[in-house]
Amino acid sequence: MIYKAAIPRGLGETKGTDKMLCDTHAHLNMMGDEKEIEAVIHRAVNGSVSRMISVGIDGDSSKAAVRLAREYACVYAAVGCHPHHADVCSRSELEEVAGMASQREVVAWGEIGLDFYRDYASREAQQRIFEDQLAMADELHLPVIIHDREAHDAVYATLMKFGKGKNRGVIHCFSGDLSLAEALMDLGYFISIPGTVTYKNASMVKQVASTIPMDRLLMETDAPFLAPVPKRGKRNEPLYVTYTAQEIAGLRGISIDELADRTSRNAERLFGLAPDPARGDRS
Repeated sequence: MIYKAAIPRGLGETKGTDKMLCDTHAHLNMMGDEKEIEAVIHRAVNGSVSRMISVGIDGDSSKAAVRLAREYACVYAAVGCHPHHADVCSRSELEEVAGMASQREVVAWGEIGLDFYRDYASREAQQRIFEDQLAMADELHLPVIIHDREAHDAVYATLMKFGKGKNRGVIHCFSGDLSLAEALMDLGYFISIPGTVTYKNASMVKQVASTIPMDRLLMETDAPFLAPVPKRGKRNEPLYVTYTAQEIAGLRGISIDELADRTSRNAERLFGLAPDPARGDRS
Protein backbone atom coordinates (compact mmCIF):
# COMPACT_ATOMS: atom_id res chain seq x y z
CA MET A 1 0.00 0.00 0.00
CA ILE A 2 1.05 3.62 -0.48
CA TYR A 3 1.77 4.58 3.10
CA LYS A 4 2.54 8.13 4.12
CA ALA A 5 6.09 7.22 5.02
CA ALA A 6 6.65 5.52 1.68
CA ILE A 7 5.28 7.92 -0.91
CA PRO A 8 6.14 11.62 -0.77
CA ARG A 9 3.60 14.05 -2.15
CA GLY A 10 4.31 14.67 -5.81
CA LEU A 11 5.83 11.31 -6.73
CA GLY A 12 4.86 10.01 -10.14
CA GLU A 13 5.60 9.90 -13.84
CA THR A 14 3.82 12.72 -15.61
CA LYS A 15 2.00 12.23 -18.88
CA GLY A 16 1.67 15.31 -21.05
CA THR A 17 2.78 17.71 -18.33
CA ASP A 18 5.91 18.32 -16.28
CA LYS A 19 3.67 19.67 -13.51
CA MET A 20 1.45 17.66 -11.23
CA LEU A 21 -2.33 18.03 -11.09
CA CYS A 22 -4.64 18.07 -8.09
CA ASP A 23 -8.03 16.35 -8.18
CA THR A 24 -9.96 18.44 -5.67
CA HIS A 25 -13.04 16.20 -5.49
CA ALA A 26 -13.24 12.41 -5.62
CA HIS A 27 -15.19 9.81 -3.65
CA LEU A 28 -12.40 7.28 -3.24
CA ASN A 29 -14.39 5.10 -0.86
CA MET A 30 -16.82 4.42 -3.74
CA MET A 31 -14.08 3.02 -5.97
CA GLY A 32 -14.33 -0.56 -4.74
CA ASP A 33 -12.59 -2.64 -2.10
CA GLU A 34 -9.25 -1.76 -0.52
CA LYS A 35 -7.28 -3.43 -3.29
CA GLU A 36 -9.11 -1.53 -6.02
CA ILE A 37 -8.83 1.78 -4.18
CA GLU A 38 -5.09 1.17 -3.89
CA ALA A 39 -4.91 0.50 -7.64
CA VAL A 40 -6.85 3.67 -8.42
CA ILE A 41 -4.50 5.75 -6.27
CA HIS A 42 -1.43 4.08 -7.81
CA ARG A 43 -2.67 4.92 -11.31
CA ALA A 44 -3.16 8.55 -10.35
CA VAL A 45 0.20 8.94 -8.60
CA ASN A 46 2.03 7.17 -11.41
CA GLY A 47 0.33 9.45 -13.92
CA SER A 48 0.10 13.19 -13.49
CA VAL A 49 -1.95 13.52 -10.30
CA SER A 50 0.06 14.07 -7.14
CA ARG A 51 -2.78 14.96 -4.78
CA MET A 52 -6.48 14.23 -4.42
CA ILE A 53 -9.18 15.11 -1.92
CA SER A 54 -11.47 12.27 -0.88
CA VAL A 55 -14.88 13.70 -0.05
CA GLY A 56 -17.41 12.39 2.45
CA ILE A 57 -21.18 12.48 1.99
CA ASP A 58 -22.24 11.19 5.43
CA GLY A 59 -20.70 10.03 8.69
CA ASP A 60 -19.45 6.66 7.41
CA SER A 61 -17.96 7.93 4.16
CA SER A 62 -16.37 10.84 6.02
CA LYS A 63 -14.67 8.35 8.34
CA ALA A 64 -13.48 6.45 5.28
CA ALA A 65 -12.06 9.64 3.76
CA VAL A 66 -10.10 10.40 6.93
CA ARG A 67 -8.85 6.82 7.06
CA LEU A 68 -7.57 7.02 3.48
CA ALA A 69 -5.93 10.38 4.14
CA ARG A 70 -4.04 8.87 7.06
CA GLU A 71 -2.91 5.93 4.98
CA TYR A 72 -1.93 7.61 1.71
CA ALA A 73 0.41 10.56 1.43
CA CYS A 74 -1.31 11.89 -1.68
CA VAL A 75 -4.83 11.91 -0.19
CA TYR A 76 -6.54 14.59 1.90
CA ALA A 77 -10.03 14.38 3.40
CA ALA A 78 -13.22 16.41 3.39
CA VAL A 79 -16.10 15.54 5.72
CA GLY A 80 -19.78 16.41 5.63
CA CYS A 81 -23.37 15.34 4.96
CA HIS A 82 -24.69 15.50 1.39
CA PRO A 83 -28.18 16.89 0.72
CA HIS A 84 -29.34 13.45 -0.45
CA HIS A 85 -29.01 12.31 3.18
CA ALA A 86 -30.71 15.32 4.75
CA ASP A 87 -33.81 13.45 5.93
CA VAL A 88 -31.74 10.96 7.92
CA CYS A 89 -28.86 13.21 8.99
CA SER A 90 -29.26 13.71 12.74
CA ARG A 91 -27.72 16.34 14.97
CA SER A 92 -25.55 13.64 16.53
CA GLU A 93 -24.21 12.70 13.09
CA LEU A 94 -23.33 16.33 12.40
CA GLU A 95 -21.56 16.53 15.75
CA GLU A 96 -19.65 13.38 14.85
CA VAL A 97 -18.61 15.02 11.57
CA ALA A 98 -17.55 18.12 13.50
CA GLY A 99 -15.30 15.92 15.61
CA MET A 100 -13.66 14.56 12.49
CA ALA A 101 -13.34 18.04 10.99
CA SER A 102 -10.79 19.10 13.59
CA GLN A 103 -8.36 16.34 12.59
CA ARG A 104 -5.26 17.37 10.68
CA GLU A 105 -6.04 15.22 7.63
CA VAL A 106 -9.27 17.16 7.03
CA VAL A 107 -8.94 20.19 4.75
CA ALA A 108 -12.60 21.06 4.10
CA TRP A 109 -16.20 20.55 5.20
CA GLY A 110 -18.22 18.98 2.43
CA GLU A 111 -19.88 17.87 0.38
CA ILE A 112 -22.85 19.96 1.48
CA GLY A 113 -25.52 21.97 -0.32
CA LEU A 114 -28.84 21.59 -2.09
CA ASP A 115 -30.08 19.18 -4.77
CA PHE A 116 -33.45 20.06 -6.28
CA TYR A 117 -32.94 17.70 -9.23
CA ARG A 118 -33.10 14.35 -7.47
CA ASP A 119 -35.04 15.56 -4.42
CA TYR A 120 -34.01 12.42 -2.52
CA ALA A 121 -34.58 14.40 0.69
CA SER A 122 -37.14 17.08 1.51
CA ARG A 123 -36.08 20.57 0.59
CA GLU A 124 -36.79 21.75 4.12
CA ALA A 125 -34.37 19.19 5.58
CA GLN A 126 -31.78 19.97 2.91
CA GLN A 127 -31.93 23.65 3.75
CA ARG A 128 -31.69 22.99 7.48
CA ILE A 129 -28.60 20.77 7.40
CA PHE A 130 -26.99 22.99 4.76
CA GLU A 131 -27.20 26.01 7.03
CA ASP A 132 -26.21 23.99 10.11
CA GLN A 133 -23.08 22.75 8.38
CA LEU A 134 -22.15 26.15 6.99
CA ALA A 135 -22.29 27.51 10.53
CA MET A 136 -20.24 24.64 11.93
CA ALA A 137 -17.61 24.95 9.22
CA ASP A 138 -17.46 28.69 9.86
CA GLU A 139 -16.78 28.08 13.55
CA LEU A 140 -13.93 25.74 12.65
CA HIS A 141 -12.55 28.10 9.96
CA LEU A 142 -12.79 25.37 7.33
CA PRO A 143 -13.52 26.04 3.66
CA VAL A 144 -16.70 24.38 2.39
CA ILE A 145 -17.34 22.20 -0.66
CA ILE A 146 -20.74 23.11 -2.10
CA HIS A 147 -23.08 20.81 -4.03
CA ASP A 148 -25.55 22.74 -6.22
CA ARG A 149 -27.80 20.86 -8.62
CA GLU A 150 -30.79 22.69 -10.07
CA ALA A 151 -30.77 24.88 -6.95
CA HIS A 152 -28.73 27.88 -8.04
CA ASP A 153 -30.94 30.60 -6.56
CA ALA A 154 -31.42 28.84 -3.23
CA VAL A 155 -27.73 28.00 -2.87
CA TYR A 156 -26.68 31.55 -3.68
CA ALA A 157 -29.23 33.03 -1.27
CA THR A 158 -28.03 30.72 1.49
CA LEU A 159 -24.38 31.54 0.93
CA MET A 160 -25.27 35.22 0.92
CA LYS A 161 -26.57 34.84 4.50
CA PHE A 162 -23.06 33.90 5.58
CA GLY A 163 -21.54 36.91 3.85
CA LYS A 164 -18.39 37.52 1.89
CA GLY A 165 -15.06 36.13 2.94
CA LYS A 166 -11.65 35.27 1.58
CA ASN A 167 -11.48 31.66 0.34
CA ARG A 168 -14.82 30.61 1.80
CA GLY A 169 -14.90 27.44 -0.28
CA VAL A 170 -15.59 25.96 -3.69
CA ILE A 171 -18.65 25.33 -5.83
CA HIS A 172 -17.99 21.75 -6.82
CA CYS A 173 -18.92 20.38 -10.24
CA PHE A 174 -20.06 23.83 -11.36
CA SER A 175 -23.11 23.78 -13.64
CA GLY A 176 -24.28 27.39 -13.72
CA ASP A 177 -23.62 30.21 -16.14
CA LEU A 178 -20.91 32.85 -16.13
CA SER A 179 -22.99 35.42 -14.26
CA LEU A 180 -23.61 32.95 -11.43
CA ALA A 181 -19.92 32.08 -11.30
CA GLU A 182 -19.05 35.76 -11.04
CA ALA A 183 -21.57 36.31 -8.24
CA LEU A 184 -20.22 33.35 -6.28
CA MET A 185 -16.61 34.39 -6.79
CA ASP A 186 -17.57 37.81 -5.42
CA LEU A 187 -18.62 36.04 -2.21
CA GLY A 188 -15.19 34.40 -2.00
CA TYR A 189 -15.78 31.04 -3.67
CA PHE A 190 -13.66 29.11 -6.14
CA ILE A 191 -15.22 27.43 -9.17
CA SER A 192 -14.39 23.77 -9.80
CA ILE A 193 -14.70 22.36 -13.31
CA PRO A 194 -15.43 18.63 -13.78
CA GLY A 195 -15.10 16.31 -16.76
CA THR A 196 -18.37 17.58 -18.22
CA VAL A 197 -16.31 20.37 -19.80
CA THR A 198 -15.13 17.77 -22.34
CA TYR A 199 -18.69 17.02 -23.50
CA LYS A 200 -19.58 18.28 -26.95
CA ASN A 201 -22.70 20.21 -25.95
CA ALA A 202 -21.38 21.64 -22.67
CA SER A 203 -21.19 25.19 -24.00
CA MET A 204 -22.01 26.88 -20.70
CA VAL A 205 -19.36 25.14 -18.63
CA LYS A 206 -16.84 25.61 -21.44
CA GLN A 207 -17.50 29.36 -21.32
CA VAL A 208 -17.04 29.43 -17.56
CA ALA A 209 -13.86 27.34 -17.73
CA SER A 210 -12.34 29.58 -20.39
CA THR A 211 -13.37 32.92 -18.87
CA ILE A 212 -13.16 33.02 -15.07
CA PRO A 213 -9.95 34.38 -13.49
CA MET A 214 -7.21 31.79 -13.22
CA ASP A 215 -6.84 32.44 -9.50
CA ARG A 216 -10.39 31.14 -8.90
CA LEU A 217 -10.20 27.97 -11.01
CA LEU A 218 -10.02 24.41 -9.71
CA MET A 219 -10.43 21.02 -11.40
CA GLU A 220 -11.99 17.78 -10.23
CA THR A 221 -13.22 14.38 -11.33
CA ASP A 222 -16.13 13.74 -8.94
CA ALA A 223 -15.02 10.13 -9.34
CA PRO A 224 -16.55 7.63 -9.78
CA PHE A 225 -19.08 9.85 -11.57
CA LEU A 226 -18.97 12.08 -14.68
CA ALA A 227 -16.05 10.55 -16.54
CA PRO A 228 -14.67 12.87 -19.22
CA VAL A 229 -14.33 12.15 -22.91
CA PRO A 230 -12.80 9.73 -24.01
CA LYS A 231 -13.78 7.75 -20.90
CA ARG A 232 -17.40 8.91 -20.84
CA GLY A 233 -19.75 6.13 -19.80
CA LYS A 234 -17.06 4.36 -17.80
CA ARG A 235 -16.19 4.67 -14.14
CA ASN A 236 -14.32 7.89 -13.46
CA GLU A 237 -11.12 8.02 -11.42
CA PRO A 238 -8.63 10.71 -10.31
CA LEU A 239 -6.18 10.00 -13.15
CA TYR A 240 -8.81 11.20 -15.62
CA VAL A 241 -8.55 14.79 -14.39
CA THR A 242 -5.77 14.91 -16.99
CA TYR A 243 -8.42 14.91 -19.75
CA THR A 244 -10.23 17.79 -18.08
CA ALA A 245 -6.94 19.67 -17.85
CA GLN A 246 -6.22 19.13 -21.54
CA GLU A 247 -9.63 20.52 -22.47
CA ILE A 248 -9.40 23.59 -20.23
CA ALA A 249 -5.85 24.36 -21.34
CA GLY A 250 -7.02 24.24 -24.94
CA LEU A 251 -10.00 26.48 -24.22
CA ARG A 252 -7.78 29.04 -22.50
CA GLY A 253 -4.95 28.82 -25.02
CA ILE A 254 -2.32 27.97 -22.42
CA SER A 255 -0.05 25.01 -21.77
CA ILE A 256 -1.12 22.15 -19.55
CA ASP A 257 1.96 22.87 -17.44
CA GLU A 258 0.74 26.39 -16.72
CA LEU A 259 -2.78 25.21 -15.96
CA ALA A 260 -1.50 22.46 -13.65
CA ASP A 261 0.75 24.87 -11.81
CA ARG A 262 -1.87 27.59 -11.35
CA THR A 263 -4.73 25.31 -10.32
CA SER A 264 -2.50 23.37 -7.92
CA ARG A 265 -1.49 26.61 -6.24
CA ASN A 266 -5.17 27.54 -5.99
CA ALA A 267 -5.90 24.23 -4.24
CA GLU A 268 -3.03 24.86 -1.85
CA ARG A 269 -4.35 28.32 -1.07
CA LEU A 270 -7.95 27.24 -0.51
CA PHE A 271 -7.41 23.97 1.33
CA GLY A 272 -4.12 24.75 3.07
CA LEU A 273 -2.27 21.95 1.32
CA ALA A 274 1.48 21.81 1.64
CA PRO A 275 3.30 22.98 -1.50
CA ASP A 276 3.89 20.14 -3.95
CA PRO A 277 7.54 18.97 -3.72
CA ALA A 278 7.39 18.15 -7.43
CA ARG A 279 7.27 21.88 -8.10
CA GLY A 280 10.63 22.41 -6.48
CA ASP A 281 9.71 25.46 -4.42
CA ARG A 282 8.16 26.29 -1.07
CA SER A 283 6.10 29.32 -2.12
